Amino acid sequence: MKGRTILTIGHSTHALEAFIALLQRHGVSAVADVRSAPFSRFNPDFNREPLVRGLAAHRVAYVFLGRELGGRPDDPSCYEDGRICYERVGTIPWFQRGLDRVVLGAADHRIALMCAEREPLECHRTLLVAPALVARGVSVGHILADGELETHAGAMDRLLAMHGLSDDTAQRSLSLQTRTERIREAVAEQAKRVGAKRRTPSAATAPAGRRAEEGRA
Repeated sequence: MKGRTILTIGHSTHALEAFIALLQRHGVSAVADVRSAPFSRFNPDFNREPLVRGLAAHRVAYVFLGRELGGRPDDPSCYEDGRICYERVGTIPWFQRGLDRVVLGAADHRIALMCAEREPLECHRTLLVAPALVARGVSVGHILADGELETHAGAMDRLLAMHGLSDDTAQRSLSLQTRTERIREAVAEQAKRVGAKRRTPSAATAPAGRRAEEGRA
């Protein structure tokens, strides 16, 4: 993994051709799908089967890791007051096994973790998966919708500013003295805004594509 960077990307409303062009621009050779349900009601090119075919046509590999690294796990212990708790998810063995697969795969591929959201700070790929990789010493970058590449540190700078916890305001708080503590606080606050809610029984029986689009992936 030395010198390698794992990327993230959101398919958003991109046409499949434009999405593949973004991957090619950054040398991506494998996509790890971290959506809990690999479907898109509004952008059917990103349903699992057509996506696999489209990627394969450009020699980009695909693997589904939504069970291990998805943002809407079925395990009720991952939720607090009905909302996803990323710190809890990060301790679950199956989540750690998903990270193992990504790190192992990165030895042979330039990997992009793919979810749905356009903005990295509105997606668990940035708030949950990326920090866990960084904690393992992995470099992470986020492919933005315009094709630019944002470092994970840069994304966290934006997140801190969004929640009034940036470096220039940190001195005002005695309880958040380190950057790591401030990031943890900002991620927790952001999760309250954009994190998945626990499925109700009726939602759990809805069609998979509908479930994926009506909540966070």
